[in-house]
Amino acid sequence: MVAHRVVQEALTNALKHAHGSSTAVDVRYDDREITLEISTAGTGPEPALVGAGPRSPGGSGRGLVGLRERANALGGEFDADREADGRFVVRARIPTGSRA
Repeated sequence: MVAHRVVQEALTNALKHAHGSSTAVDVRYDDREITLEISTAGTGPEPALVGAGPRSPGGSGRGLVGLRERANALGGEFDADREADGRFVVRARIPTGSRA
């Protein structure tokens, strides 16, 4: 469920903040974890909006922060930031619970 929410929130933000920009979703999984990378060419949310900064128009302003909290609660990792090439990238690693 958390992986679904990460992709959903990242795509919602891409539509809101970089409408019409190219967006790629990469999902990988194995017995131990799910890794996600969603990258959007274009502006994306300002870095201040990634943390506990001001609310974005039309949203609660807690989307990415809430996802970080969910991933961390499961022992995973979450990051959302602008890359040097201008892309906005959301990355998450979520343990599946299996120790195989």
